[in-house]
Amino acid sequence: MKRLNSINKVIWAAPAIWLLAAPFAANAQEVIPLYLAEIPNSKVSDIQESGAATGVLKGITNPTLEYYKPNPAKASGTAVVIIPGGGYGVVVYQGEGITIARAFAEKGVAAFILKYRLPSDAIMPDKKIGPLQDAQQAIKQVRENAEKWGVDKAKIGVIGFSAGGHLASTAATHFEKSYIENSQNTSLRPDFQILVYPVISMLDSLTHGGSHDNLLGKNPSQQDVELFSNELQVRANTPPTYLTHAADDKLVDVDNSIVYFEKLRHQKVPVEMHIYPKGDHGFIFRHPGWMEPLFAWMKQNNWTKE
Repeated sequence: MKRLNSINKVIWAAPAIWLLAAPFAANAQEVIPLYLAEIPNSKVSDIQESGAATGVLKGITNPTLEYYKPNPAKASGTAVVIIPGGGYGVVVYQGEGITIARAFAEKGVAAFILKYRLPSDAIMPDKKIGPLQDAQQAIKQVRENAEKWGVDKAKIGVIGFSAGGHLASTAATHFEKSYIENSQNTSLRPDFQILVYPVISMLDSLTHGGSHDNLLGKNPSQQDVELFSNELQVRANTPPTYLTHAADDKLVDVDNSIVYFEKLRHQKVPVEMHIYPKGDHGFIFRHPGWMEPLFAWMKQNNWTKE
């Protein structure tokens, strides 16, 4: 497949109207600094965060978690860290963060939107590990504060979209090495991973060019390419997985999900995949029912009550 070099272009302004009609009004409870002490792998810069008005963020230097409390009538003890996409060039915070958090909260799942640092030589000594550090820290923080939020420590998962799917799958395949301070040896392993039209591979034959170049640079070492090609990192202890993609995705080839599915299957990792024949990239903004099979999968695994 020809490498695609356009940045992940996603429609962020279209709300999921079906959510607005839900009887439980899911609103953010608090915005939590991701790091209580010094932010690791950071350096001083004059870069300012922007994009709040459009819901598409860039220039993030102070990562956070935004907490959405679960519907108390349906609370299951499950939590999910939500990782929006954006080609590692922006964070589609409204459309792939807030909208998704409200849907999970209504279903009784505690939702935490991760506003993560985008890989940048201007703010990081090592840009390729910065997003992973933030994802690991998010899982660590939710697990260490599980009692406070009414969360079961064994029911904490991740969901990622597009390049956010790459980050979620990185967290789900690189958890045995801590890239953050973890003196309590808190488990960094997500208990499940949900990947929506994800970038999985950094190999030229599969990758999304913009995500590849933003994360690793235009001329990365073969070692780094293979390390961050998450289909090559699947092991028997990789978390149970839900994959969804559109067959006609012109931005992130569906083979990313198919190859990952095959690697998981051969390692006997529980995996379910839904491929839509049409929908292209960002299909969640055009198909509001896409979460129905996802929630069915979660119920089957006792992560939701209904």
